[in-house]
Amino acid sequence: MAINPKTPGIHHINLRCLNLDETKKFYRDVIGFPIVIENEQLFAFPVGGVFIVFKIADGKTQFNPFTIGTDHIAIICETEEELNRIAKELADAGVENTGVKLDPTLQKQYVAFKDPDRIQWEFYMA
Repeated sequence: MAINPKTPGIHHINLRCLNLDETKKFYRDVIGFPIVIENEQLFAFPVGGVFIVFKIADGKTQFNPFTIGTDHIAIICETEEELNRIAKELADAGVENTGVKLDPTLQKQYVAFKDPDRIQWEFYMA
């Protein structure tokens, strides 16, 4: 028997990082997300109605998209102009990224990049 939860969506996503300060600087200063929750163990920023929370990891491993768990996180981008601006600003900031690409499955444009822990993110056309 299925549970069938009635929910309007995701509240938060919790990720681990090796260096909390470096990760916070990346998301705040390079990507431009406002840090709205912060203490010695974690920080968080909103993406739409979802909070992304980072906590310090055990320091033993970096992110690997090929193991069980998170592969990547995609953030909605509403216009092609904004997507192109983001791709250029990532490149200008020295952030490794794919440039604007076309997802062959959904036929949507996106730009993918990696954070300091090599977690892959995408800005993805709605």
